[in-house]
Amino acid sequence: MPNGRRGGSGSRKHGPSMLEGFNTTFARAARYVKAPPDLLENIRVCHHLYAFQFPVRIRGKVQLFQGFRAQHSQHRLPTKGGIRFAPQLDADEVAALAAIMTLKCAIVDVPFGGAKGGIALDPRAYEAEELERITRRYTAELVRKNFIGPGVDVPAPDLGTGEREMAWIADTYNMLHPTGIDNMACVTGKPVTLGGIRGRREATGRGVLYVLQECFRHPELLQSTGLSGDLEGKRLVVQGLGNVGSHFARFAQQAGARIVGIGESDGSLYAPEGLNVDNVLAWRAHTGSIRGFPDATTFDSPGACLELDCDILVPAAVENQLTAANAPRIKAPLIVEAANSPTTPEADLILRRRGKVIIPDVFANAGGVTVSYFEWVKNLSHMRFGRMAKRVGIQTQRRLIAGIEALTGGTFPAALREEVLHGIDELELVNSGLEETMSQGLQQILATMERHGIEDMRTAAFVCGLQKVVVAYEQLGIWP
Repeated sequence: MPNGRRGGSGSRKHGPSMLEGFNTTFARAARYVKAPPDLLENIRVCHHLYAFQFPVRIRGKVQLFQGFRAQHSQHRLPTKGGIRFAPQLDADEVAALAAIMTLKCAIVDVPFGGAKGGIALDPRAYEAEELERITRRYTAELVRKNFIGPGVDVPAPDLGTGEREMAWIADTYNMLHPTGIDNMACVTGKPVTLGGIRGRREATGRGVLYVLQECFRHPELLQSTGLSGDLEGKRLVVQGLGNVGSHFARFAQQAGARIVGIGESDGSLYAPEGLNVDNVLAWRAHTGSIRGFPDATTFDSPGACLELDCDILVPAAVENQLTAANAPRIKAPLIVEAANSPTTPEADLILRRRGKVIIPDVFANAGGVTVSYFEWVKNLSHMRFGRMAKRVGIQTQRRLIAGIEALTGGTFPAALREEVLHGIDELELVNSGLEETMSQGLQQILATMERHGIEDMRTAAFVCGLQKVVVAYEQLGIWP
């Protein structure tokens, strides 16, 4: 899979649909929300769904492609959500992902409505030049129906897409709006040199790490798991080494965790003493597969990694990986959903009854949209974060160091001096904002659990987001 794109393991389109899973959890959460039934129904359903076909000449023949863009709720504008290229993409999946985005944005207090879109294709079947023509034509179709724009609907990368596709989308939109001064804010996840923001590529994986670290600051949450302390020495299994999984695995390893298992579409690896993530990625780049990685046991099944003995399981691949069939065999006491809808409703019930703690996808993978929000704000302000304040901060720190040295008669250690005088740059600001957002999000979910007596985090996360959306609609004056 091309560099920078989300990959994963496991097969897709088996088991319940994402929309069925969303509706099941929504119904469970709605019982805790005081709102008129018609308002709740209005929030549940997708408000706008654009399904269309468009032709592109590929290798001398015209091919018809099926495109989608869903805007689940416009209680906040613009709407926000990724664009995925996946062969089995359909309207229900897009509508469900858009609905999840509405609640996800609400949970982390990002002022967007939920959206999602994509094209039903396998990006591996096309050359880069062909994908560019397909992406640009798709963008033109969105412009035609006003389903994209800085104040209307702002896409981002998702499964099968990355910075490259976002750059094509931005350029196409810019060509069709030659006088727009905010055109670069029409899409996020762009390369830094084309209006992107530092830290966006790894934001979802880093956000998952921040969520996990925050969990260990709340012993009451992890009481049933038997886990305590921090990530140091904890045994992790990561399913999916795409953009999200690979970055998370690296960050978790740097934080002291031991990656004992990795799953990909061609199999699973297991090494009780730990795997070096960078070495696994290098092996895959060299051989085209994770199979046969030295000093690890290779399993043929992509799903074998899910049942390995570990402390924390992180599904970061595709949907419907934890099912009623394998849920009784899941050993990890803590599951962090980095992928969208990796757990079916039936598996969720089984796992909860077995005492597993699940950090749900609707919150756990919100790091991407959080940093996309920062990029959107940066594009609208036309100013790189930290540009005006960095030198002032350095000068202040220099005076502070001089004062300390004058008072103590000593000298600041060179390494510490260099670190203090480095100043705060854009990446540090982005990561600081992301960590604060994920930390506050988890605390709000835990407060919701305590306030309503809710035992599982998925229901509490839905309640937390749903309550905020209800308030937004009531403030519009439509519902009393």
